[in-house]
Amino acid sequence: MASPIPIAVLGAGRIGKVHAGNIARHPGARLAAVVDVQESAARSLAEQHGAPVLTSEDVLADAGIPAVFICTATDTHAELIERAAGAGKHIFCEKPIDLSLERVDACLEVVRETGAKLMVGFNRRFDPNVRALHAALQAGEIGKPELLQITSRDPGPPPLEYLRVSGGLFKDMTIHDLDMACFLLGEAPRTVSATAATLVDPDIARAGDVDTAVVTLSFPSGAIAVVTNSRRASYGYDQRLEVHGETGMLQAENVRESTVVKSSAEGVTSQKPLHFFLERYQAAYRAELEAFLRVCRGEAEPAPSGAEGRLALHLAEAAERARRTGCAQAVG
Repeated sequence: MASPIPIAVLGAGRIGKVHAGNIARHPGARLAAVVDVQESAARSLAEQHGAPVLTSEDVLADAGIPAVFICTATDTHAELIERAAGAGKHIFCEKPIDLSLERVDACLEVVRETGAKLMVGFNRRFDPNVRALHAALQAGEIGKPELLQITSRDPGPPPLEYLRVSGGLFKDMTIHDLDMACFLLGEAPRTVSATAATLVDPDIARAGDVDTAVVTLSFPSGAIAVVTNSRRASYGYDQRLEVHGETGMLQAENVRESTVVKSSAEGVTSQKPLHFFLERYQAAYRAELEAFLRVCRGEAEPAPSGAEGRLALHLAEAAERARRTGCAQAVG
């Protein structure tokens, strides 16, 4: 068996903790270092998994650490990708690469020039239910897909401090669904339409954002995708997919707290969906790491790639323009 691949995690926040734990537990990986601007956060996470605390400079200069997970604040992603690419590292970066399409383009040019391998963190692609639905589509089990419906609703809005730097609903939340639409249908859309409102919290409107949206995508094949988003779902994390095709339909339903269903004279009840993304996508994060390890071993190309990350951001920007103008945006 090949030696475990040393990986440094840059960023010891919520998602950094998830990735660090998965790396530490995977037999094909080793948590080589934890980096964070807050030393106490880095030390706490590193001690939990028996890893050292290093600076980003230390990590990038260490030829014995061939790969990095970038889990830092969004405004640091592009620079860290460029530095890691220049240092010859394999790179995993949480979405988005940056909130500016121009900055993303400059970053991806560095990745191309250096020949670095960059994988972007759209974890939902790796959910077992999504993978099974995608495989059924690829196998032609419902013929040509015609209508895709994606429902994505958070249990509640994030803090306003986060919203102010998130890039807005479309770049922060809808971007996952835009990537999912392209992944499932296997093509990029021609047009994007969007309508949105602030129905959950008036403070979100005062921060210049929206919390409820519907986005419609039209594809060259003729397929249509409809995404519905909300920052509020009183019953838990609502994540559902439905693809209608020429010979049938495929659905991926919510993952619930348990499979127990109670049936009585009063009615039939089941458990709520899992609370949020950390619970809902545990298996997806593990599969995402496995895919990145295959990239590190030279067995696969990065997917989602930097170009796919750019496309999702491009579509998010188009959705925001469509919302503001009331006009469909051409994106082909």
